[in-house]
Amino acid sequence: MDLGFRGEVADLYHRYRHGYPSAVLDALRSAFDLTGQDVVVDLGCGTGQLTLPMAARVRAVVGMDPEPDMLQRARQAASEQDVRNVTWMIGADTDVPALRDLLGGNSVAAVTVGQALHWMKHLELFRAIIPLVRPGGGVAVVTNGTPLWRQDTDWSRALRDHLEQWLGTRLTSACGTDEQSQRRYRNDLVSAGFEVTAMSFDYLTELDLDQLVGGIYSALPVTRLPAQDHRSEFFEQVRRTVAPHEHFSEHVHVAILAGRVR
Repeated sequence: MDLGFRGEVADLYHRYRHGYPSAVLDALRSAFDLTGQDVVVDLGCGTGQLTLPMAARVRAVVGMDPEPDMLQRARQAASEQDVRNVTWMIGADTDVPALRDLLGGNSVAAVTVGQALHWMKHLELFRAIIPLVRPGGGVAVVTNGTPLWRQDTDWSRALRDHLEQWLGTRLTSACGTDEQSQRRYRNDLVSAGFEVTAMSFDYLTELDLDQLVGGIYSALPVTRLPAQDHRSEFFEQVRRTVAPHEHFSEHVHVAILAGRVR
């Protein structure tokens, strides 16, 4: 499936997507008893927002994503941060069974999956992870905040109305962050054979207009980005849309479903 997260979008994704608070990384380490001898797979790793900080807590991380441009930007970020214990691999959720042949059965401490899970066949994925992970290991579903246009604020509702008019479609998906999706993920983790623990972390961050527009661009396929000569016009349209709202405070809710093998 071509989601369009290539070319310029990879740079926009890296620049504008949220990272993860250290408390989230510490919680993942505790959930799976991670040590400096462990290997973690970060599936749908994007440009490495979770992969790179995780690498400081384990022996090695495999960052796996179906989009070569995202992996290229992730490699650049790893070089910039002098992170040397990450291997980058092209692959999707359907390629996870092949990791058992490559890495060995029961060899991985944890598989982390972020916001990209809503693009995946998650029940089949959860089942495929079981023979890959070691005793006490498992899978962590980590969602890092709701989309900018799906939040419970006046500026977000105004932004959603504008984007729906601009795109010509309703924006109903919460990208797996809504309660219904979280409940479905949890039930399917249990069905696959995991014991599940739910954790969450919340923080506030202040956005400026550049971050607001950049966040929109980072979520669009490259084919839907405004043309370069129309970017100023789009920026001005968003500015006028949210102008009545002085502050863009974003409540970021980080939810973790940690499934351990029984």
